[in-house]
Amino acid sequence: MEKKSIKKARILKNEALTPKIYEMILETGKISETIPGQFINLYCKDGSRLLPRPISICEVDEKSGNFRLIYKVLGKGTEEFTSLSINEEIDYLGPLGSGFTLETTDAAVKKNAEYKEILIIGGGVGVPPLLELSKRLKGKKRVLLGFETESILVEDFKKVAAEVSVATTTGTEGIKGTVMDLLEQREYMPDQIYSCGPKGMLKAVQTWARERNIPSELSLEERMACGIGACLVCTCKTKEGPHEADWNYQRVCKDGPVFNGEEVMFE
Repeated sequence: MEKKSIKKARILKNEALTPKIYEMILETGKISETIPGQFINLYCKDGSRLLPRPISICEVDEKSGNFRLIYKVLGKGTEEFTSLSINEEIDYLGPLGSGFTLETTDAAVKKNAEYKEILIIGGGVGVPPLLELSKRLKGKKRVLLGFETESILVEDFKKVAAEVSVATTTGTEGIKGTVMDLLEQREYMPDQIYSCGPKGMLKAVQTWARERNIPSELSLEERMACGIGACLVCTCKTKEGPHEADWNYQRVCKDGPVFNGEEVMFE
């Protein structure tokens, strides 16, 4: 297993998309191949903030390997990131965690000689890691995105998906409601579902998929401390067998953040 070490990246862009959501592009140089759904740990310059901040990788430039990150200002650490300027360096660790499965979809497309129907469902800051996934997946991709008020990355998804639908709880864009309202609008019957977003949304997606016997992969959002599986702060319950007592704790940062939708046990 490749040993991860903290590296430095040069900031090429750091701009606000909305009052609370920022886009950062990092020049990392050529690194080992990333898998959609992985994240990196960003380190603050303020020495009083020892713990890194995990940020999902939104997109990877095919030629340069640069990382595109979308992050939300949630506290002092992410607020510090907003003040960083172009050409400044920042410490990072990664890519980390497990990503979405791509091989099954590719194999199915080749075997069936037809495009596979894929449904990609994102909510809030769970939307960014689904962009790189949408780029790499083969098949007919339909994307459902849910936000509170302001949307992000919609035009980017339109470039790589057959269909993109948006819901906002305030009704400022798309339909007024949640991403689950989008899901119930049509008789979707995809071959595979991929989803990332808040826990309540993921639980609803899981239930919807189970009722229709559709395989799913869910990327969980949990508070992380170390980001490498050492501190056991970000554990979740997963099924280990057919019986109710057959379950175990897994680390979202190390064993996830992406899990088989059938295995996740929401409480």
